[in-house]
Amino acid sequence: MATHNLLLLPGDGIGPEVMAEVKRLIEFFNKKGPNRFVYEEGLVGGASYDADKTSISDVTMEKAKAADAIIFGSVGGPKWADVPYEARPEAGLLRLRKDLDLYANLRPAVTYPALADASSLKRELVEGLDIMILRELTGGVYFGEPKTITDLGNGQKRAVDTQVYDTYEIERISRVAFELARKRNNKVTSMEKHNVMKSGVLWKEVVQQTHDREFKDVKLEHQLADSGGMQLVKNPKQFDVIVCDNLFGDMLSDIAAMLTGSLGMLASASLGEVDPKTKRRKAMYEPVHGSAPDIAGKGLANPIAMIASFGMALRYSFDMGAEADLIDKAIAATLDKGIRTADIATAGEKTVSTTEMGSAILAEMEALSA
Repeated sequence: MATHNLLLLPGDGIGPEVMAEVKRLIEFFNKKGPNRFVYEEGLVGGASYDADKTSISDVTMEKAKAADAIIFGSVGGPKWADVPYEARPEAGLLRLRKDLDLYANLRPAVTYPALADASSLKRELVEGLDIMILRELTGGVYFGEPKTITDLGNGQKRAVDTQVYDTYEIERISRVAFELARKRNNKVTSMEKHNVMKSGVLWKEVVQQTHDREFKDVKLEHQLADSGGMQLVKNPKQFDVIVCDNLFGDMLSDIAAMLTGSLGMLASASLGEVDPKTKRRKAMYEPVHGSAPDIAGKGLANPIAMIASFGMALRYSFDMGAEADLIDKAIAATLDKGIRTADIATAGEKTVSTTEMGSAILAEMEALSA
């Protein structure tokens, strides 16, 4: 029997509501055994700013470093629109990614058969879709320096963001992509903009070299990121693993989310290097959706992405593949029964609350594990 230590960071908006469903999953698995989860909660984002004027405190960061895995909700909202830039809610999320070196962001896009009609694309394009977008998470334009706004006088300003990548950053994310592909359909598509960006030239070169040196058995394709976005909505099932930089990964994974019917369906995992002492990766798991302040506190949020993110934690941090499969099967079974939150319902279809969706999934887990 193993005990796993979790840090739960519900955050802002709908974060606490969907995190409440994860707590119910933890209770389920603690009763089921043999593994046991213990957790404590911390503040991040706007909630942290309200408490101590930081987007995440040093104390919470130390807890994050000590945890076996972090389960993250969401941050942000109009309430904090005017806080200092360095203390904005999103800065807490960026600090977690940077300080823990969570460089590999896994964003699966899976279309459940029952939700094929909820996609913005035709059923035949998305039914059976199962792709993985791998986003480099700690480099690129979001972290590059200089990052400035300069007053030029005469009413003019100049804004500068810097896109920076070193060879090792591209190599390590490439390796994760190829290793993932070996466990899936053995195909990687690397997306960048080598036609107009020097970072894209290096990205393509290093990905190809890593492939030729270590992963010749995996099929590799290169595609310009803008063309890749078009192909995602034209013929998404041609892809298996897509690997790209921080900026393009951010945009393309949101496109992929809508192929599945809703941002509320998309889970993610952010992984770091394997610790030589513990043999585990630092890891954080979070839904791709934002804080959705317009529906916060109303019980309307879809908890599936949050629940599926916890499933990814079981799979990637705790080697609990059977338990992760149980969650996936329970979600599919719930959707097959026509149970819908508002974001995935068709016009006139009956909808359920956040808690009711969580209860339905738990009931399926109980039935499947009986």
